[in-house]
Amino acid sequence: MWELLKRMPILRNASTRRILKGMPVIKQVRRATRKTRNAFYRHFGEYRLRRMLSTYPRKRIVIGAGTKYDSGWIPTQRQFLNLLEPAEWERLFQPNSIEALLAEHVWEHLTPEEALAAARTCFKYLRPGGHLRVAVPDGLHPDPAYMEVVRVGARIPNDHKVLYSYRALGELFEKAGFRVELYEYFDEASRFQYRDWDENKGTIWRSKRFDPRNGNGKLLSVHPGSLDDYLAYSSIVLDAIKD
Repeated sequence: MWELLKRMPILRNASTRRILKGMPVIKQVRRATRKTRNAFYRHFGEYRLRRMLSTYPRKRIVIGAGTKYDSGWIPTQRQFLNLLEPAEWERLFQPNSIEALLAEHVWEHLTPEEALAAARTCFKYLRPGGHLRVAVPDGLHPDPAYMEVVRVGARIPNDHKVLYSYRALGELFEKAGFRVELYEYFDEASRFQYRDWDENKGTIWRSKRFDPRNGNGKLLSVHPGSLDDYLAYSSIVLDAIKD
């Protein structure tokens, strides 16, 4: 619902959205909604996941899916499939059994030590030839407004533990045993690098191609103020492949 509301002209300004989020009534509604949703996940999430695993022909799992995921993919939440709880994975999966994993804006919420452990868990349960598609905020993005929103310790709390460059993120997954293919990122010279990627292997919504803040898949502006102008949002997007 919030993603749809953000497309309204009055809410396209990030500062306006932050002000609205800070209003007591809005905060109370969001808090109550989050509390109800989390209670549902804790009590029924694993049961629902088991049912989906038994009925879906392909094991393609979205980690921390929220409410947005592709048809044919199985959504999960940390309340019942936590990257940092190996026992939960052991209950639900056999090693080398998952076809694909997708995690959009998840890894930045982990410490470096947790991030490596989580990557190794994914490597263990992916089948050979399977992939983990990952997106995180881009630590080399040239827009100061973007950086203020995603940086560790931002004025508006975001629970981010790490802000990655493309090199650091790739090295993390290589250390866990993966081969890495990069698709979208800014380099050290603030140039946007892009390789086409197959959306059927997992859609990344906060990307050059799919984020509604971009026009027709194009980054319209990467100048100061562009995020507030609702013009430019991209992530580091990569596949970590288990050969």
